[in-house]
Amino acid sequence: MKSMNKSAEMQKPAHSKPPIVMQELPSMPSLLGKAAFKSGNYALGDQLPGLSTQINSLVINRQHLQAYQQLCGFQSSQTLPATYLHMIGFPLFLKILIQQDFPMRAMGQVHLRNQISVHHQFDIRQPIDMTAAIGGSVLTSRGLEWNIDVSARVDNQVVWSGESVFLHRCKTGIPREAVAPIRHEGEPQNWQVDADIGRRYARVSGDYNPIHLTDITAKLFGFKQAIAHGMWSKARCLAALDQQLPDEGYSVDVTFHRPLFLPSQVLFFSQQLEERQQFSLFNQTAEQAHLEGFIT
Repeated sequence: MKSMNKSAEMQKPAHSKPPIVMQELPSMPSLLGKAAFKSGNYALGDQLPGLSTQINSLVINRQHLQAYQQLCGFQSSQTLPATYLHMIGFPLFLKILIQQDFPMRAMGQVHLRNQISVHHQFDIRQPIDMTAAIGGSVLTSRGLEWNIDVSARVDNQVVWSGESVFLHRCKTGIPREAVAPIRHEGEPQNWQVDADIGRRYARVSGDYNPIHLTDITAKLFGFKQAIAHGMWSKARCLAALDQQLPDEGYSVDVTFHRPLFLPSQVLFFSQQLEERQQFSLFNQTAEQAHLEGFIT
C-alpha cells in the first residue's frame, strides 16, 4: 500500500506521551457522542501530538465473532477474519481523536487507505493486548494525510497489525497528481448491498456514525444517501476470497476510492497477479471503483 505520498516530506508526531491505558473498551455510543462535539484548531504545518491508547487482556467473545462472520460473509470458524481485530480496536482510535490536544475535529476524517497484516495465528481463548498510536503525516493536494498504527500482541508476540490513513481536508496549495485508472479483469460477482447494511454493521461494531445509518442522517453530513462502512466493504471482499487466504503471514492493503451508497448493486473482481492477488469493488456499470485491494 502506498501509505503516504513519498514525494512530500513525512512529518513524525511530536514526542510520544505516555499511553492512555484503559481497563475495558469504552462505550462506542459515548465515544461517538463526544466525537460529535469535538472541535478542531489544526493549522497548516502543525505537528500532530504523539498520542496513543492501550488495553490489555481483551478476550474474544465467540458469539460476537460469529455475528461478525455472518454479517460479512465469512464461514463460521475459530479463525479470526483479518479485519476483525480492526473493528475490536476501533474504540482505541476514537479515544485518541476525542483528546483535547488532538488538533482536528473527530468527525469528518476521511478513511483513505487501510493495511492489515496477519502475522501469526493464535488460540482465540488467549488474552490480547492492543495499542493504537498516531503515526506519520504528510500534506497533499487534498489536505493532511495522517495515520493511526495499531497492533495486537499475544504472549508478548505481535500477532496482528494495521495502519489506517485518514484525510483531514484543508487547502494546501499543492498541485494534484495524476491518478492511474483502476483496472479489472475477468468475470465479476454481482452483489446486492442492502439498504440496512450500515445499521446491521453498526449493531455488531458499535460504529453508529450517522453517515451509515439512514439517508436523513447522512444528508446532515453532506451525503445524498447513507453509505456503507468502508471496513465492511473490505471484510466482504475478503470473505469472498476466504478459501484462498493463508492462515497467517499475509497482508491486505486497500484504497477506498468512492463511497458505496445504500442500497447498491456492485461488481466484485479478483485476479491472481505474479506476486500478489488483486481485488476491486465497482459500481454496477464497472465504470467507477469503490475500492481496490492487494493481498501479499
